[in-house]
Formats: sequence, C-alpha cells, structure tokens
Amino acid sequence: MPLEVKLQVFEGPLDLLLYLIEKNKVDIYDIPIVDITEQYLDYIKQMQREDMNVMSEFLVMAATLIDIKCRMLLPKEVNEEGEEEDPRTELVEKLLEYKMYKYMSYELKDRQLDAEKIWFKKKTLPKEVAEYAPPVDYEQLIGETSLAGLKEIFDSVMKRREDKIDPIRSKFGKIEKDEVDMDAKMSYVQDFIRLQKKCSFRNLLEKQNSKMEIIVTFLIILELMKLGSIAIEQPEAFHDIYITSKEAA
Repeated sequence: MPLEVKLQVFEGPLDLLLYLIEKNKVDIYDIPIVDITEQYLDYIKQMQREDMNVMSEFLVMAATLIDIKCRMLLPKEVNEEGEEEDPRTELVEKLLEYKMYKYMSYELKDRQLDAEKIWFKKKTLPKEVAEYAPPVDYEQLIGETSLAGLKEIFDSVMKRREDKIDPIRSKFGKIEKDEVDMDAKMSYVQDFIRLQKKCSFRNLLEKQNSKMEIIVTFLIILELMKLGSIAIEQPEAFHDIYITSKEAA
C-alpha cells in the first residue's frame, strides 16, 4: 500500500514561499534562491489540484523563481545610479507586502472572535426608578428672584381689585362663582409672554378681569417656571419683576 502524504494547503504561491522562508529560518532580505526554488518545485510536484487556475498561479511563481535563479548566476546588472541590482528585490517586496496583509487578517479575525464574546444586558430598571423625576429646586429655578417678591406683587394687585369693588352695591344681587378655563388661560398667558418677549409681572396680573383670573394667572406663572418655559428677573430689590419667554429666545 503506497504511503499517502497530506500536504499543507496554502492560499497562494506567496503563502507557500513565506512558509518555506520561515521553515528554513532564512532572512527574507537575503533569500537563498537556489534552496527555496528546489523546495518550491518539490512541493508543486506533489500538488494535486482540480482547479487549474490555482495551479497555474503556482507554476507562474515557479517560472519566476527559476528566472531569478538564472539571473543570479549571471553578472549583476547595474542601474543608472551605478548600484548593483538584486534580482530578488521585487520578489522580496511582494513577500513583505503579503506578510503584512496576512498578519493584518489574523488581527481582524481575532477581533471578530473577541466581539462574538461580548454580550449586552438589556435595560431592566424598576418602573419606580425609570419614572423617578428629581424634585424641583425653586430657588435654583427662579435665581435671584424670590417667591416672596412674586407673592408681594400678587397681594398688591389683589388689594387693588378689592379697592375697586363698591362696598354697598357689591352686597346686592346674585353672587355667582367665577369659572376660569385653565387651558384657555394657559394659552393666553403663553401667547402674551411670547409676543411681548419681556413683560411686567404686575402688568400681566392687572390685565385680568377678576380675582379668580388673577389667582389662576399667578398659578400658571408658577407652573411655567417649573416647566422652564419662562425666566423671571428683578433688576433691583422691591422693583417690578419681569418675565421672559425662553421659547422666543
């Protein structure tokens, strides 16, 4: 029974050459072309491939090696600069380039394998934590302006509204509860501030027609401050407070 020898499979002629150089532990810049050529030819003699296109690549390289071997037996050629040319130079450059790409492919393969080991955990926050909203710091929200200043202006406007009521006639007739549409008033206040860009807090309250509208307007201003839709400022202590729309900015 004949002895079967399993040959190592190479990706191409350059891969085979690189293998022979590393196997013989020779300097790639000083390839012993005679020995390497003989080993290369021995290998392709044992090759059995159905793909003739691939086989032809190895035969072309074999012819190249034989050509280099023959040129090295002849007197060395001299280039225009007077330096001797090495017939192996072009082959060495191709081998170095191939070696670089080959090891780069190994590095990319290792990174791909490492990436396959990475797992991502889905977000599993409890509902209470996901819905948590930090408490509003009103002092930070309104800056140097204090809520006491807003309340002071609110009280003064309410006092003026009370002074306008006739103390005699107000006691007669049917007393009806004021009803204020919160959504409509919210839209009114937002549009007023947006159009004015910068308006007086006192002036805004004084434009309301009843105590209930003043109260609702005051509450809306506080809500808009909480949402960050407006900014308020007081140029000097005890002076009027001004409202600026952040949406307009």
